[in-house]
Amino acid sequence: MPRTKLALARGFPPVIDDGARVLVLGSLPGRASLEARQYYAQPQNAFWRIMGALVGAGPELGYRQRLARLKRSSLALWDVLAAGQREGSLDAAIVRATAIANDFASLFERCHGIELVCFNGRTAESLYRQRVLPSLPARFAGIALHALPSTSPAHAGMPFAVKLDRWSVLLPHSAEAFRARPTAGRERAR
Repeated sequence: MPRTKLALARGFPPVIDDGARVLVLGSLPGRASLEARQYYAQPQNAFWRIMGALVGAGPELGYRQRLARLKRSSLALWDVLAAGQREGSLDAAIVRATAIANDFASLFERCHGIELVCFNGRTAESLYRQRVLPSLPARFAGIALHALPSTSPAHAGMPFAVKLDRWSVLLPHSAEAFRARPTAGRERAR
């Protein structure tokens, strides 16, 4: 029996403003996120629990409130892929031949303050390194990169406390930490 063609899943626009210092990247929204039209909507995904512990953007808040807290904390959120085919929600099921990367050069051009790109899992990192990094202008290709453990329930082998500790790398780049820095050196040469 011939295999049915998978629909092309389309991602969401970035959650970002001019004050962004850290860009957190997933791979492509899973089924629950696509249905809810929200980042990390799968209830067992630890992303919003981690954001709650780090910057007060936890699941007890409404979705719009969580996004506003991320922005106030200088955190931005997006996915490496703008679109791609995937059966289910596992990153391993993304059909790489159908993957279409987001336009990061335009994003970095608009948001000059990004100093760190963090990946929510190894698949996001791999996709970025393969599909995005080779075509970025040198001034953007030098932005620091950091892989973080996946918040997906499929990566349940790592205890929440360990994930939270690893994700705390975001804190020195948060709005509060940025305000505490001396004014010299805040402007990045682009």
